[in-house]
Amino acid sequence: MTTVPPPAAAPTGSPLRLALMLGLFSLVSALLLSWASEATRAPIAARAAEDLRASLRQVIPADLHDNDPAADLRILHDAEEGRVTVHVAARGSTVTGLAFELTGPGYSGAIRVLIGLAPDGSLLGVRVLSHTETPGLGDKIERAKSDWIEAFDGLSLTDPGPAGWKVQRDGGQFDQFSGATITPRAVVRTVHRGLTLFARHRAELTAPLPRPPDTEQQR
Repeated sequence: MTTVPPPAAAPTGSPLRLALMLGLFSLVSALLLSWASEATRAPIAARAAEDLRASLRQVIPADLHDNDPAADLRILHDAEEGRVTVHVAARGSTVTGLAFELTGPGYSGAIRVLIGLAPDGSLLGVRVLSHTETPGLGDKIERAKSDWIEAFDGLSLTDPGPAGWKVQRDGGQFDQFSGATITPRAVVRTVHRGLTLFARHRAELTAPLPRPPDTEQQR
């Protein structure tokens, strides 16, 4: 006698019901992600602003200005460097310092350099903001690892002059690191680019900073 198997159980949910459930799940997930993004946006922005101010304080002394260089900006459109955002330090309307970021190619990737300048074109300070250079070798460009970066303080486009703006291996005055010449060479070149950028736009960058009339009267 042949045994006939029982028929397969019919699905408990219709395709329409499953589609609605999937749609509802996707909607709830999207709403939760949107809420999380909004909830973290302000703290992230605040942290980024504080990090920027901390970096600016390292290349523009606080006693040089009474404004917020993170907020007072000038935008350069340079034929060689492209669009460059410049942070302006001022006392009243008089510009007392400038800072901007340039990027140079290192051994392992891009090196972001923050350059601080006085109105006369001398360097107030230089700091490396980020890099991917070899730990123990190229990372000596970080102030936390070495004081090498402080060798730029007080220098300018004419001091030491074109021949000096190289590492010692190339005939210049800047120390290189044992086994990592490419990294300091990249930083030196980037800082020199910053000095030439300033020289091309000096009049524009050092022009008095506009202030509201009531602010000027109070001073």
